[in-house]
Amino acid sequence: MEKIYLDNGATSFPKPKEVADAVYEYMTSVGTNINRGGYQAAYDLEGTVFETREMLADLFGYSDCKNVVFTKNITESLNIVLKGFLKPGDHVLCSSMEHNAVMRPLVQLSKQGVEFDRIPGRPTGELELDKVEAMIKPNTKAVVMTHSSNLTGTVNPIKEVGEICQRHGLKFIVDSAQSAGVLPVDMNEMHIDALCFTGHKSLLGPQGIGGFILDEDMISRIEPLLSGGTGSISHTEEIPDFMPDRFEPGTMNIPGIVGLHAGLKWINKKGLDAIASHELGLTKRFIDGLGPLEEAGKVKIFGLRGTEGRTAVVSIQTLTVDCADAAFRLDFEYGIMTRVGLHCAPSAHKTIGTFPTGTIRFSFGNFNTEDEIDAAIRALTEICG
Repeated sequence: MEKIYLDNGATSFPKPKEVADAVYEYMTSVGTNINRGGYQAAYDLEGTVFETREMLADLFGYSDCKNVVFTKNITESLNIVLKGFLKPGDHVLCSSMEHNAVMRPLVQLSKQGVEFDRIPGRPTGELELDKVEAMIKPNTKAVVMTHSSNLTGTVNPIKEVGEICQRHGLKFIVDSAQSAGVLPVDMNEMHIDALCFTGHKSLLGPQGIGGFILDEDMISRIEPLLSGGTGSISHTEEIPDFMPDRFEPGTMNIPGIVGLHAGLKWINKKGLDAIASHELGLTKRFIDGLGPLEEAGKVKIFGLRGTEGRTAVVSIQTLTVDCADAAFRLDFEYGIMTRVGLHCAPSAHKTIGTFPTGTIRFSFGNFNTEDEIDAAIRALTEICG
């Protein structure tokens, strides 16, 4: 049975061939670290790592690539930024559509004296922007928010929230897990102080690579979560105070950075507009194709129905068969891979009214085709009766 992968919201697959080739070439022909070896291979590799920082800074509209920090993933990035910045007595706002990569650190911090409140959202996943300013307190220090929901694909008004943060002297921390590589992100235009990203989704890199970018004023305000050897100023046991070394202790995931470098080159060649157009075209085809099933009361589609203000993530509930059973049948009878459950986002499910049942999530990527979308629609039609 030919498999159809519709779980790109979890990790993009397949990757461009150039990504796999770059990782293989590094593993078989280079293999060295950076900042440790005093030989040409290490120096050449440092050039690739530096260029990857430059490409990320360019992609996210930031001018200084030294402030690009590599981590294992966006969860680590958010933990470093939130736990390093927020202190007991501080207050922070988040959206009600956040992933647990934001919510669990905030809940953990709340037990240490940090307050947080959730900006309410509508059943479509849209942020109630008019509620934000009234929720700001004298001790509010930051707003942390996903750019795009991993449950509904609904895009938050990041620029408008950034403007509110700027007016009130708040730091703005953005989770770009579902938007980086698909939607334009400009840190300066959107007034973002800390942008967290992951490499394995729409940036098309391998798993195990992510990072964050800090505006200059944030650097000294964040206490590093991790410390250790950096290959720089090795005569001292103090943490470096310069970037990116301040937040990059230990051996880096060089294969991941090399793969991410190739993924970014592929994105730059194709262009964000073309990527978004393809993915949203598939999204419209899928939603339109499920229309008769929804009208018949056999499925329910969540989130926005058009292609404006969303990414290529669609969550549904099957109403004539249990969602978990439907997802199992999609895989084992039709070869269609999706994600079912609560998607690490219980707050988002409560917002759209799908907690604790959950949903089946279909998320489309660069290499999906219209034929695959049609196959998913046919399969759901048969499963739902």
